[in-house]
Amino acid sequence: MRPSELDTDRRPFVLVWEVTQACDLSCDHCRADAQPARDPRELSTGEGKALLDDAARFGDDQLVVLSGGDPMKRPDLPELVRYGTDAGCRMTLTPSGTDGLDRETLAALHGRGLQRLALSLDGGDATSHDAFRGEVGSFETTVRAAEHARELGLPLQVNTTVFADTVEQLPAIRDRVRELGAVLWSVFFLVPVGRGATLDSISPERAERVMDWLHDVNDEAPFAVKTTEAPSYRRIGLERLRDSARPNGGEVPDIPGSGMDRRLGIVAGDGFAFVSHVGEVYPSGFLPEAAGNVREGSVVDIYRDSELFRRLRDRDALSGKCGACEFRGVCGGSRSRAYAHTGDPLASDPLCAYVPEEYDGPLPGPEHESADFASGD
Repeated sequence: MRPSELDTDRRPFVLVWEVTQACDLSCDHCRADAQPARDPRELSTGEGKALLDDAARFGDDQLVVLSGGDPMKRPDLPELVRYGTDAGCRMTLTPSGTDGLDRETLAALHGRGLQRLALSLDGGDATSHDAFRGEVGSFETTVRAAEHARELGLPLQVNTTVFADTVEQLPAIRDRVRELGAVLWSVFFLVPVGRGATLDSISPERAERVMDWLHDVNDEAPFAVKTTEAPSYRRIGLERLRDSARPNGGEVPDIPGSGMDRRLGIVAGDGFAFVSHVGEVYPSGFLPEAAGNVREGSVVDIYRDSELFRRLRDRDALSGKCGACEFRGVCGGSRSRAYAHTGDPLASDPLCAYVPEEYDGPLPGPEHESADFASGD
């Protein structure tokens, strides 16, 4: 079954397991507020294997992302990758840019079934990236790991966080993504949780321009582009399809439709689930409201039947601008950002600049905006 055919009421596109919060870096945006030492309460190897067996119940080829912290801090990582692969899951990894990412280790993980490596780049050069990551040499280590992945035939994804201090770096990062031979650039728009709560987000108007530019990159680059915690990207894509169809007399796509249906994207709790290092099940790592714990119940049952997850999958339950928006079936807004700003996961996404025609309620006040985004072209 292709991802676009998945019923997100029954299974997520992505199940993330935060195998540990331990990490040697001190990244400015860290959701987990990671520490160097492992938490003794982490799911054990046996509990992790039980979780992977349960995840396989979602269906064939369930995508499982082993995340952190830095998952390389767990010595049983190769064993978990092999076990998940044998259980029928599609195993991927998001490690930190540290010296643990040597060629031998990556080769061993690939040999045990690892299907994709996701590395983070938050600057186009060592100075900008290392400052963000809090570790001199992180950029060089990350690039070297990416080169190892290419040599091994291990597909590479590059993750980038967008906020006020990194947005001007996007064109340079795009060029690095191309040079590294990545298959996907995943651009994450900051949610103010963990250490990220102290950082400055970009304004809604600037986010709109960045997402429009990302569509240009997606059209032109040899890699695909997706956004995380910015589902407005899909609404903008649909608007672009309509704008291009009208002058040429083409068919104007409906809402939802023409490849922009919401099931091609995900939001917290609807196509996405997150299991913490101690087994708590969240709609997202950026929406820290637990719906259960895998030590006490099945992640499948929690995803399908818990009240929180069911509410998040009901787009008609959204309030404010998001509730009135004709694009809510395509977009739905970032539930994590709504929760971070208001405590209500069904409230409007404050990063979205779009005002629905049928909406006459309150709008966010004006925000300070730094210099205009430049494409670098």
